[in-house]
Amino acid sequence: MNRPVEPLAERLRPRSLDEVLGQEHLTGPGKPLRRWMEQRLGISLILWGPPGTGKTTLARLLASGSGAHWEALSAVWDGLKELRAALERAARRRAFGERTVLFIDELHRFNRTQQDALLGHVERGEVILIGATTENPSFSIIPALLSRCQVYRLFPLGREALHGMLQRALEDPYVQMLKPVLEDEEALFGLSGGDGRRMLNGLELALSLALPDEEGRRRVRLADLEAAFQQNLPRYSRTGDEHFDAISAFIKSIRGSDPDAALYWLAVMLEAGEDPLFIARRLIILASEDVGNANPNALLLATAACEALERIGLPEGRIILAQVTTFLAACEKSNAAYLAIERALEEVRREGARPVPLHLRNPATEFMRQQGWGKGYRYPHDAPEHFVRAHYFPEGLSPRRYYEPTELGYEARLRALLRRRWPERYEEEPDM
Repeated sequence: MNRPVEPLAERLRPRSLDEVLGQEHLTGPGKPLRRWMEQRLGISLILWGPPGTGKTTLARLLASGSGAHWEALSAVWDGLKELRAALERAARRRAFGERTVLFIDELHRFNRTQQDALLGHVERGEVILIGATTENPSFSIIPALLSRCQVYRLFPLGREALHGMLQRALEDPYVQMLKPVLEDEEALFGLSGGDGRRMLNGLELALSLALPDEEGRRRVRLADLEAAFQQNLPRYSRTGDEHFDAISAFIKSIRGSDPDAALYWLAVMLEAGEDPLFIARRLIILASEDVGNANPNALLLATAACEALERIGLPEGRIILAQVTTFLAACEKSNAAYLAIERALEEVRREGARPVPLHLRNPATEFMRQQGWGKGYRYPHDAPEHFVRAHYFPEGLSPRRYYEPTELGYEARLRALLRRRWPERYEEEPDM
């Protein structure tokens, strides 16, 4: 058998929605894209997700299942001229009662003028737009077009989907002819990074690199995979123990104020294809749990880093992660806020929640005011230094100290301020 002209990934492209592996949250029974196809809905869609997760395949299947004519453009190669020509053809079909699915790959690469050109045609239903993008649509698609489309997010393919795809690949007639023996499936999955197309292309190249053994079998070894992917396999799995071990080492390095060790573990995770937003979210938690009020800017920077990462992604996002990692590691540390809420929660769980005192309740109506809601409450901003000494705990519960600020960083200022305002509480040993 001669080598097929089509790449393996194209030969294995699903021919029906039931053959699609992964993205079950969109394609399963009763899920949005299956409903879209079954009911032949004319709603325009934007499919947002990383490469190799099925955006183009799903668009083709939806168009085929809806009975609509298929028009495809690439925002990388096609411009306003090609877009207008496609829209004119769709308008002519519409006049004869035919529907058109206009698929635009890399939709985020169209500029505002090109996106504006779509608005009227989408609004009138002359085309059903299915856009594919690897970028966050809220930043890359104009609001007017975004409001006319449903956005569905696709995620990197998990092990189960990749395994199913591999089994189909091994059943391909040409691949079977090579008598493949894959020594390390997990390595193949790890190198793919959740990208099905990348996995199949890499497997096809690795098979061509593997030399036949004495029985004519193509034994694909780890070295063949690494050569095909031009990448060494990180000794790390995003779903295995290494995933949890690496993030643990990363967090503990920052908590231990060692920016260099933290950068090492950050590099391990990034090189392994870890989701950068997973790392960013953990940094936000750490900023409150381990830095806290010793440096209130820590939480602001960590949150801003997560938002910036959503906007620009990788590879540039590694710089943002490195900045916030080194800042948090170098900060003075305090877990006082974390310990404080744990103490308060422990007491509420043990004793139950007590009623809110009347003077702390909001008198939203005149009747509530007559019943004593808010009576005796003193507005702190009317007092010197915007502070009044009052009882804010529930009735029957004596004031106690949950928050134990440290003497480090900005928290030392808070400790001094609390000692001035509540000396009987903050100059003694805590109750808890």
